[in-house]
Amino acid sequence: MTAKPLVAVVGRPNVGKSTLVNRVVGRREAIVEERPGVTRDRKFLDAEWAGREFTIVDTGGWMPGGSTLDRQVTTQSERAIRDAAAVLFVVDSTVGITDGDAKVASLLRRLGRPTLVVGNKVDGESRDPDIWALSRLGLGDPWPVSALHGRGTGDLLDALVALFPPDQDDAAPGEVEEGSDVASVAIVGRPNVGKSTLFNRLIGDERSVVHDLPGTTRDSIDTVVTTPEGDVRFVDTAGMRRRVREAEGAEFYSMVRALQSLDRAQCALLVIDAADGVTRQDQRLAERVDAAGGPVVLLLNKWDLLDADQRAAVLADVGDRLGFLAYAPVLKISALTGLGVHKLLPALRQAVEASQRRVATGELNRVLASAQAAHPSPGGRILYATQGATDPPTFTLFATKSVPAPYLRYLERRIREHFELGPTPLVFRVRRRTG
Repeated sequence: MTAKPLVAVVGRPNVGKSTLVNRVVGRREAIVEERPGVTRDRKFLDAEWAGREFTIVDTGGWMPGGSTLDRQVTTQSERAIRDAAAVLFVVDSTVGITDGDAKVASLLRRLGRPTLVVGNKVDGESRDPDIWALSRLGLGDPWPVSALHGRGTGDLLDALVALFPPDQDDAAPGEVEEGSDVASVAIVGRPNVGKSTLFNRLIGDERSVVHDLPGTTRDSIDTVVTTPEGDVRFVDTAGMRRRVREAEGAEFYSMVRALQSLDRAQCALLVIDAADGVTRQDQRLAERVDAAGGPVVLLLNKWDLLDADQRAAVLADVGDRLGFLAYAPVLKISALTGLGVHKLLPALRQAVEASQRRVATGELNRVLASAQAAHPSPGGRILYATQGATDPPTFTLFATKSVPAPYLRYLERRIREHFELGPTPLVFRVRRRTG
């Protein structure tokens, strides 16, 4: 299969890069807000124009010489340019050429990537003459567009696909054939607990911006990695510090993306800062992860920073506050140093295999009969049971009347132990016998 060409969208902050990306892909994927610095990581999206498929990458704003975080974001943009088959260099036509624009143009000329200069915010014909000043960037004639309203984007895309060679070998990192069987793993947690550091260690690449400032990751970033356990798609999500209805602006959309990634993922890695213990925010997020219905692996990050007493206290916290995730394995790791990370892939494999297990109906009913004989139900008696689904294993129990929740937990424990279902949630549905 021929790899899709990679198109990098670059430029300084707040010139409309994410708006243009959303226009090209035809949906609101990149987060847009009227202030600079919202996009920080590289985000890869599939797009198509005139029968030609390609991958477009939205990058953070070009901010050389700024803070440590600014320099990391700029490095991400530079890497996107080097990997790209073609570049869309977005400039605000209402402002003209700035020093930042000139520095981006200098790099693009030096790297020699095919580049189209996009004069954005040309909302009407009266503004068309403004773009010709952009010719001084030395990258060819500029293309007047309005990413917000769609004006001129069709002509721009015609010119873009004309740059693609017939056989393109440059592809987005981690690109796999659409529809392939790849396990998707969402990395979730509060801001600044080490999710992006773990993500970068797992994929072996500085794909996500890592910084001490909480909330660095604004969007969900994913990469497919080939491992001894098979191909795995790791998804780095934005930190969630509050309920969605309490968030505003970019934080709201970041959280929506994170929750969407969680719901689509086959399983989740819930990262907890062991130095902080299990907070109320961790507990609330764990409840949301549990509600998604997939297997969960708990990661106690920064374990190497704790002494023996602190470690015991954290483990007690996990038992007390996250008891509803008792089925989930708990790994003690350091994303920064790599401590314990080698155990993560085997734990994920066991969790996925358990979630896909299907048990024999006859044996299931023998286990239930034995459990009821040992401890009769204080409510309805289970007459018959069957497994109706996997991911997670879902069981339907036919009973004479309602079954108390504590007794259902007892039956769950017996089924889990007998069939060695291990690190996966189980779902039980009780139906009362009619007639």
